[in-house]
Amino acid sequence: MTLRHLSFALLAACLGAGLHAQTPPADTPPRVEFKPIAPRAYPRPVESALEAQIALARRGFSSGPIDGVSGAQTAAALRAFQESAGLPLTGRLDDPTRAALTLDTPPLGQLALSADDLAGLQPLGKTWLEKSAQSALAHETLLELIAERTHSSPRFIQALNSSVDWQALTPGAHLTVPAITLAPFPARAARLEVRLAEHVLQARDADGRLLAHFPVSIASKVEKRPVGELHVTVVIADPNYTFDPVNFPESAEAAQLGRKLILAPGPNNPVGAAWIGLDRPGYGIHGTPTPEHVGRTESHGCFRLANWDARTLLDLASAGLPVTVLP
Repeated sequence: MTLRHLSFALLAACLGAGLHAQTPPADTPPRVEFKPIAPRAYPRPVESALEAQIALARRGFSSGPIDGVSGAQTAAALRAFQESAGLPLTGRLDDPTRAALTLDTPPLGQLALSADDLAGLQPLGKTWLEKSAQSALAHETLLELIAERTHSSPRFIQALNSSVDWQALTPGAHLTVPAITLAPFPARAARLEVRLAEHVLQARDADGRLLAHFPVSIASKVEKRPVGELHVTVVIADPNYTFDPVNFPESAEAAQLGRKLILAPGPNNPVGAAWIGLDRPGYGIHGTPTPEHVGRTESHGCFRLANWDARTLLDLASAGLPVTVLP
């Protein structure tokens, strides 16, 4: 089941200004409090950081994993939305932005688990060799699956479902989640821009209008950041991955293997759920099994997106698309 085809039985009551989220100790999920509110009329302006993150995600402006907490990636997504709406670029949820950033439906919904959801889980091998023997590099847990499916932080999903025993869930169980269904894009992208200093990737139409915005990870070594113009050569959903020991000199296992391995597709594949190849050997835009790391300087040279953002980009990209990499 793809994210675009998820059906949500929407909650009668939803989050509003009553969300209070703070960063707790790492060993506990964040606490989320709800104020009782009357059923709402839609459309309406967003009223909290969480609602803003959900409304942005529905429009293709990603703020990283949804967690209800404002941060640098949320501010960047707000600036992108403000540009698209012709508003001052404040990066804040100010009054003009609240008025323009509306919700057409409640931000939270109920997601029903299917038998396929549970059956598709699979432990992930610890070594490259173990991974190469797997039939798929699937999600390991339901929490991981649901978090990725709803563009969310796993700890936030836990907080929304604090009474759930994640080890005892069965088909038909319902979970409260951010209700993310992407609106159709008005056009395919005419150009992609990667802004290295800002750690963002943006898609624009033929008139330069902003279509989508994503946090992106870039190469840890400056000499592996290809500033200039590139082009898309191939667009692949659910790719396999060729592990080449030459590309991992820091890995003791790679040195011992001395041969290439083919890893099966899946969200825990090293290139995640999508591969958008570029016309520079070994370079591409792709997903990642660790969306919480996106936006950092950490890759071997490629541009990493959260899996959900990489899937979104598949709908915009095509072979020959220019990709401008800016310092």
